[in-house]
Amino acid sequence: MKMVTKLALGATAVVFGLGLGVQSALAANVDGPSVFWKLSVWGKLRSLTKGLEVLRDRLAEETGGKFKLKLKIFYGAQLSKPKENLDGLKTNSFAATLACNFYHPGKTPALMALSLPFLPIKDFAAAARVRQGIYDHPIVVAELARWNALAFASTHLPQYEFMGRGTAPMKLEDWKGLRVRAGGGIGLAMERLGAVRQMMAATEVYTAIQRGTVDAVSLPHSYAHAAYKIHEVADWYTANLSPGSGDCPIVFNKAAYDKLPKQYQDLLWSLRDEVSEAYRVAYSSADDKFLPMFREKLTAIEYADDTLAAFRKSAGRPVWDE
Repeated sequence: MKMVTKLALGATAVVFGLGLGVQSALAANVDGPSVFWKLSVWGKLRSLTKGLEVLRDRLAEETGGKFKLKLKIFYGAQLSKPKENLDGLKTNSFAATLACNFYHPGKTPALMALSLPFLPIKDFAAAARVRQGIYDHPIVVAELARWNALAFASTHLPQYEFMGRGTAPMKLEDWKGLRVRAGGGIGLAMERLGAVRQMMAATEVYTAIQRGTVDAVSLPHSYAHAAYKIHEVADWYTANLSPGSGDCPIVFNKAAYDKLPKQYQDLLWSLRDEVSEAYRVAYSSADDKFLPMFREKLTAIEYADDTLAAFRKSAGRPVWDE
């Protein structure tokens, strides 16, 4: 007779699956104990959460509803605010989350390398290799370990663009004095153009631009602008600035991960490519849906090649060097 055990994470029993009607009668390719993992994320279901949903569903399939890994996604910052997710891992409040580098640059300074402006990364595949290389670097591994965190997979945030209200910045000098929501290296680059950098969680940007406390917001393009409905209160957007990106890896509670039986650990890593592909498809589908809507409703700013080159020279490389 097989014994079913429960692993504990603080006061939380660990079981990896959904509690969403997965039938225990499903055939299990990977057998093991009952484990319940909570995953903390802010906002609602959107492209950024697509990989999490694929991971959740595939774990349920492979374990017969029994990972027994049971992974439940808690949306809407129910478990933790976006800027405090690493703190939640450190206190064992949940087993997995997203850790956005620009929300807490002081906590993960090495991971901020991925937020540098105008990195010469040309496509999804190249970005995936770069991000994984950063996650595997000993400095980043140690940095995350201080927060009881282990990087699992990238959420592959696409290039950012700005969406704003009021007079559109058609020339580089037009950015001077604009109040912009821009984190990490993108924010530093905008400061070099004379913009006033501000930082706030994505859940706060709609109200900020609606009330006029910021003039423009940078978000992963195009899904995030639509997810937070910024296009409803904006007049224009940059269509080809591509100033850089942020990084929000899926991270596990290291203590919880270390307690998993090896077959569950192996299963998690075996699903990483499927998670990545889910993000590639999700962002591409978002562009197909939202870009035509943006073009119809808003003024699209497309900068000439020489303007972009000047931008990179004045606001890109100097930030790298610093």
